[in-house]
Amino acid sequence: MEDLVLDTTFKGENYAITRLRKAEYENCIFENCNFSKANLSNSTFSECEFIDCDISNANLAETTLKETLFKDCKLLGVNFQYCNTFLLSFTFENCNLNFASFYQLKIKNTPFLRCKMHQVEFTKTDLSSAIFQECDLNAAIFSATILQKTDFTTAINFSIDPEANAIKNAKFSKDNLSGLLTKYSISIH
Repeated sequence: MEDLVLDTTFKGENYAITRLRKAEYENCIFENCNFSKANLSNSTFSECEFIDCDISNANLAETTLKETLFKDCKLLGVNFQYCNTFLLSFTFENCNLNFASFYQLKIKNTPFLRCKMHQVEFTKTDLSSAIFQECDLNAAIFSATILQKTDFTTAINFSIDPEANAIKNAKFSKDNLSGLLTKYSISIH
């Protein structure tokens, strides 16, 4: 049986050296902590906040993330695809998610707010009604991705093939429509 840790704040801890104990964390705050290459597998985070943390290349195998907030975090190369998918839900605010992978996940309604998301993997991901508010999606991979009702109105640098993705009722601004025409190698002025 997992330990239960409730309503606790962790500040300035280095879990890259000493592993965060495997437990069920509920309503906890992790602030300015280092989880770079840390093993967080099989842990549970419910209604937790990660603020100004480095979680780059952390192992999230079978990790449960339920209503988890990542704010001002560095999440380079994180493979969210290996998380426990039951009740998977999170919000990303002002985060660096370069090289992260959400391959084949169902993450409807996920807010990505002011995030840097270069070369993020979204192949076969269900992003229905997700929001990419002021996100830089340079070289992000959208292939067989469900983007129905997804909001890209303030996103930049994306390239989405409308023929290879489900984009019905997705939202774009007239200023970023060129991201839907990239494969045609045409110049828009």
